[in-house]
Amino acid sequence: MKERCPWPGDDPLYVAYHDLEWGVPERDSKMLWEKLTLEGFQAGLSWITVLKKREAFRTAFDNFQPELIAHYNEKKVNVLLKNSGIIRHKGKIEATISNAKIYLEIEAQQGFNNFLWKYTQFEPLQTHAKTQADIPTQSQLSQKISKDLKALGYRYCGPTIIYAFMEAVGMINNHLTSCHRYNEIKMS
Repeated sequence: MKERCPWPGDDPLYVAYHDLEWGVPERDSKMLWEKLTLEGFQAGLSWITVLKKREAFRTAFDNFQPELIAHYNEKKVNVLLKNSGIIRHKGKIEATISNAKIYLEIEAQQGFNNFLWKYTQFEPLQTHAKTQADIPTQSQLSQKISKDLKALGYRYCGPTIIYAFMEAVGMINNHLTSCHRYNEIKMS
């Protein structure tokens, strides 16, 4: 049996997410935006909750097309608030709409992927965590990215959310060194 990070437990969906997606360097701007948006919805909840609802989120939010989401109105917000398939939090839904507008500005100016990956000089940061206790919930870098996004008006992007996002999209390789994915990700 392959050794892996302990956090996915034995839930098949969580294990698949860990083994196939988490920590893999993501370079596509829209996928980065989708994942950052979902991390914002996760605030205060467990990631498995969001993961189980991810397809419903994609359907409800027009497959995370920021060009469409930026034009959502109060009627659409009310429709989303009635959708039991997603996390129905008005502040997070409204933040997604305003964040879509900011995403479009960043994308037009430099590319959202470039905006984010420049913080790591376009290479994943490698950690050497041996236990889950070795992994922080935020860092100076996540604080910097959070501060820079907030200065642009971005919401639900605190340093803890940003750190979890950086792990998820492979900006930081935080697989434990004993995990079978650690070296696979390191070499990618």
